Amino acid sequence: MTIEVKFLGATGEVTGSCHLVTVGKHKILLDCGLIQGRAKDEERNRVAFPFDPASIDAVVLSHAHIDHSGRLPLLVKAGFRGAIYTHRACRDLCRIMLKDSAFLQQKDAEWENRKRARKGLEPVDAIYTIEDAQVAMKQFKGMVYQQKKHILPNVTLQLNDAGHILGSSIVELWLEDEGQQRKLVFSGDLGRSGMPILEDPEVITEADLVIMESTYGDRLHRSWSETQKEISEVLSTATNGSGNVLIPAFSVGRTQEILYLFAKYYKKWRLDRWQIFLDSPLAIEATRIFMNNSDLFDADMQTLLLKNKQQSILPNLHISRTTNQSMALNRVHSGAIIIAGSGMCSGGRIRQHLKHNVWRSDCHVIISGFQASGTLGRKLVDGAKHINLWGESVQVAASVHTIGGLSAHADQTALKNWYGNFNNRPRLVLVHGEPRAQECLANVLQSELNADVIIAKRNQKINLLKL
Repeated sequence: MTIEVKFLGATGEVTGSCHLVTVGKHKILLDCGLIQGRAKDEERNRVAFPFDPASIDAVVLSHAHIDHSGRLPLLVKAGFRGAIYTHRACRDLCRIMLKDSAFLQQKDAEWENRKRARKGLEPVDAIYTIEDAQVAMKQFKGMVYQQKKHILPNVTLQLNDAGHILGSSIVELWLEDEGQQRKLVFSGDLGRSGMPILEDPEVITEADLVIMESTYGDRLHRSWSETQKEISEVLSTATNGSGNVLIPAFSVGRTQEILYLFAKYYKKWRLDRWQIFLDSPLAIEATRIFMNNSDLFDADMQTLLLKNKQQSILPNLHISRTTNQSMALNRVHSGAIIIAGSGMCSGGRIRQHLKHNVWRSDCHVIISGFQASGTLGRKLVDGAKHINLWGESVQVAASVHTIGGLSAHADQTALKNWYGNFNNRPRLVLVHGEPRAQECLANVLQSELNADVIIAKRNQKINLLKL
């Protein structure tokens, strides 16, 4: 008899989510994400999977963010032929996000090969291509929330709204082998109660083992009212100057939240004084997918949509689809709010805008989400005086504002409360967090809830039949 889980990614770090569940002769992968951060970390994406991809019977994907979905094309390329189960909105987002990820992989390989050619070195291949991403999409199976589905013999799956991004899921798995039954719950990335646009995370009450994220296990977010006040103050300060405001934003989730807040507080924040530019093809396409899944929105967003049918709620929003439209913003020195990807400044159009603005003392940069260790965004948050862009050292004279309250991740209290809903205080495994955050959260859960907590280590196994 075998019912076990093995932790293969997001152990002691935030990216690269990947966990292997074995039930008798069947194997299920929970997530298959890219490792992001420093160059030496990202190089690990080229290392072969620690299992035979052809032996995996199914993948269950919690949500579309690349640190959870980004190695799926590589998995398929390496021989995986099973189904990828996820929410239908997540499937729609992955169609554009995996294509974008592949494009970046190919561009990175081209950049690297130009340098290698000058040194007389052999070229390298992209980790995967756009065609690989398109092939992988054929194996996606879209589901809806609260629908139980038998995905393999003795394996039943249900997805529940995680409230993190559109189509994000808390995963429930009922597992059975030779008459023995166990229930596994995987939080995926948990959102926050009262978060813009989406419903709150679902409450789950029964499990034998819970795998929970811990990204912000060592801190508390500001309240929504404090966060809104903070954004208002930044915009007010910036208006009194003469520069631009740059907002590196994740294309899926964060961009739509920012646009929502700008629409909701358009008059209060006097946003008519600015020209707002959405400069991210991926974010533009993701916003379209959001609107096509409006049945997943909360009541406040539904009300705003109704208002939008009657009048323009963000009349000064400009969409920059083409490269030329993006480059034209380099000539705008004042009065622009530029929302661009990537959210950690590790790629995308935001880097070009940083090059043209961050050395100016009248520029303001709003950091709106988690910045992984080693990323350019993390360097800005940590107060770097100079950053490197395309081999050039650029002075940071801009004011950098970290708006932690915009985070789409549950904070320490929210994580504690979500786990606290389980009736029987099941064994808890923490993943998807840096060591300090995980240790802090584990101590709180043990002292306040008497929880049996494990911080996952790479390749660690837990036998659910021995719980």
